[in-house]
Amino acid sequence: MFSAIGRIFRTPDLRRKIGFTLGIIAIYRLGSFIPAPFVNFPNVQQCLANQSDSASGLYELVNLFSGGALLQLSIFALGIMPYITASIIVQLLRVVIPHFETLHKEGQSGQGKLTQYTRYLTIFLGVLQSTTLITVAKSGALFGNQGGVCADLITAQGGTWYGMLLMVITMTAGTGLVMWMAELVTERGVGNGMSLLIFTSIAATFPGSLGAIWTAKGPEVFLLVLGVGLVIVALVVFVEQSQRRIPVQYAKRMVGRRTYGGNNTYIPIKVNMAGVVPVIFASSILYLPALIAQFNQPTTGTPAPWVLWIQQYLTKGDHPLYMLMYFLLIVGFTYFYVAITFNPEEVADNMKKYGGFIPGIRAGRPTAEYLDYVLTRVTLPGSIYLGLIALLPLIALALVGANANFPFGGASILIIVGVGLETVKQIDSQLQQRHYEGLLR
Repeated sequence: MFSAIGRIFRTPDLRRKIGFTLGIIAIYRLGSFIPAPFVNFPNVQQCLANQSDSASGLYELVNLFSGGALLQLSIFALGIMPYITASIIVQLLRVVIPHFETLHKEGQSGQGKLTQYTRYLTIFLGVLQSTTLITVAKSGALFGNQGGVCADLITAQGGTWYGMLLMVITMTAGTGLVMWMAELVTERGVGNGMSLLIFTSIAATFPGSLGAIWTAKGPEVFLLVLGVGLVIVALVVFVEQSQRRIPVQYAKRMVGRRTYGGNNTYIPIKVNMAGVVPVIFASSILYLPALIAQFNQPTTGTPAPWVLWIQQYLTKGDHPLYMLMYFLLIVGFTYFYVAITFNPEEVADNMKKYGGFIPGIRAGRPTAEYLDYVLTRVTLPGSIYLGLIALLPLIALALVGANANFPFGGASILIIVGVGLETVKQIDSQLQQRHYEGLLR
C-alpha cells in the first residue's frame, strides 16, 4: 500500500491533480469559517458552544453537508446543498417534462443543457434558502428559540433591507463559487468534485461527534463506538459493492466483411441503486411538520394542540413513532427513486436494437418484465439496508449520547464510504493507465 502511495506522488500528472484537489478543499474549508456580512460572530460562537443536540434539528442535514458552515452563518453557509437539490429536481423533472427526457437522450449536447438548467436552479435555490436562513436567524429560532445572545445573531445594520440584500447576495455567491470549485475538481482534479466536497464537509464533523461521545460517556464507550463503527464500515462496503449480475449475450452480425457482436456481458444491478437520495428525501419530508410547527409557535401562551403533538412526536429523533415513519419513508422513496432512474423498458429496447438478449428470456417485453422482476426483489433488501443505516444515528443519540451527526450511520457513512471507494477506483485506474500496479488488488 505504501509503495502504491509512493508511485502516486512519483507520477507528475497524478501528483498535480491531487495537489489541485487538496488546494480546492482547503479553500472550501476556509470559506466555511468566514462569517457573512453583518453577522454577530461572537454571539454565533457562544450559541454553537451552548447548543443542545436537538436545537438545530431542523437544519442538521444542511449543516452536515456544509461541514458546520450553516450554523456559523458563513459565506459558504449553504454549502453544496442547493446544487444537490437542483440536481435531484432536474432528474425528477425528466419524468414530468418530455423535453428534459429528450435532452437526456441527445448525448453530450443535451447533457450540457441539463447541466446549465441545474446551475440556474442552483442559484435560484441559493437565493431562496439564504433568505430563509437569514429570516430564521433574525427571529432567534436558528438555535431553537434559546433567547439571550441566540436571539441577536444579526447586527442592527443587517436588519435593514440593504443589509439583508447584501447577506443574500454573499451567501448565494458563495453557493455559486462552491459549485464552480466542484466542477473544477471534476475537470482538473481527482474524483467527482461535488462528492469530494460533501465528503470533506462530513469528515470535518467526525472529531466533534466522537468528542461528544468521549465527554458524555467516557473512554470505554468511546472505544466501543469505534469498534462498532469499524464493523459498520465493513458491512457498508460489502453492501455497496454487492450487485446482481444479469448475463447478456449479443448475436453475431455481419457488416460488410466484418463480424460484430457475439460477446457476453452483464447488466449490474446494485443492491443499493438509490444511494443516499432516499435518506435526503425522507429527512426533508420529516422536517416539514417541525418547520411549520416552529413558525406557528406563539411568543406568549400555550401552543395549539397540533403544534404540541408535532413537537412531542415528530421533532425528537429518539421517539419510536419518528423512527418508524423515517424508516417507512426511506423504504418508499427507495422504490420511487429506483423506478425513476432505472427504466427496464428502455434497457430492453436498447438490448433488442443491438442484438442482445438474456439467455432463456425472449427479447422485448419479456426482457423488460424480467428486469423489473429482478429489480423489485433486489431493491427490497437495499431499501431495508438504507432504513437501518439511517436509524443508527438516532439509536446512538438515545444510547450513547452522540449528537445528531453521529459519524457511523445515516447519510454520513453512506457518502464517506461511497465517495471513498469511487475516488480510490479512479486513482487506481489512472495508475494502471501508466503501466503501474494499482492501489487495489
